Amino acid sequence: MVKTPEELALMRASGRLLASVFEMLDGLDLAGLSTLQVNDLVDRFITGDLAARPASKGQYGYEYVLNCSRNHVVCHGVPDPGEIIADGDIVNLDITLEKDGFIADSSKTYVIGNASPAARRLVRIAQAAMWKGIAQVRPGARLGDIGYAIERHAKRNGCSVVRDYCGHGIGREMHEEPQVLNFGRPGTGGTLREGMVFTVEPMVNQGTRQTATEADGWTVVTADGKLSAQFEHTVAVTATGVEVLTLRSDETPMLGRG
Repeated sequence: MVKTPEELALMRASGRLLASVFEMLDGLDLAGLSTLQVNDLVDRFITGDLAARPASKGQYGYEYVLNCSRNHVVCHGVPDPGEIIADGDIVNLDITLEKDGFIADSSKTYVIGNASPAARRLVRIAQAAMWKGIAQVRPGARLGDIGYAIERHAKRNGCSVVRDYCGHGIGREMHEEPQVLNFGRPGTGGTLREGMVFTVEPMVNQGTRQTATEADGWTVVTADGKLSAQFEHTVAVTATGVEVLTLRSDETPMLGRG
């Protein structure tokens, strides 16, 4: 689970490249595009502009470079030429990238046009929940500290946290140890050590935390049909705290531990 300084340098490079994918997407008007068009844009950017590999493509038999999860879709939404991103949507784009043998993983929920105040609020809560979790990361902290901080923030704001999916270690493989749950008790779970790299990726629902998987075997939706939002970063445990390897240039880390 612990990466060497040389491995961390390579993971840092992969993280910077993945951040640039989201920076490219930030400059686009996604409304009116199909989710498959977004997938293909990202595919070309990663392979052509960045000379990297979309790590999700071919993983577990998945055919695409990203998951595109709109509105009540919690995660693993499959790109589709008939699914058009519309004004008022919220849409999570979950993207992975491999460069020189090491993988980075990140996601962002985009607010499209005139989304409702309730939808915008949910997106803010999900993003803040991620940062609440990341703020716990430092040597000697426990995995339960991360999950507790995430779920506490969501519950305080009247939302729920999906328990069926979680963060994970990452490096040469997409999914490594440890599992990073989005709920937990402080002072429990594995102890964090300098050099560990993993994702923090809460999925926050407006309503119940229960989910269902659609007939395609991939798409996970909220059981009650209400909205869901997610944010994700790949982080490394440093000697003094945490480094966000997929941090985008327009982001300000919110690392207060309160």
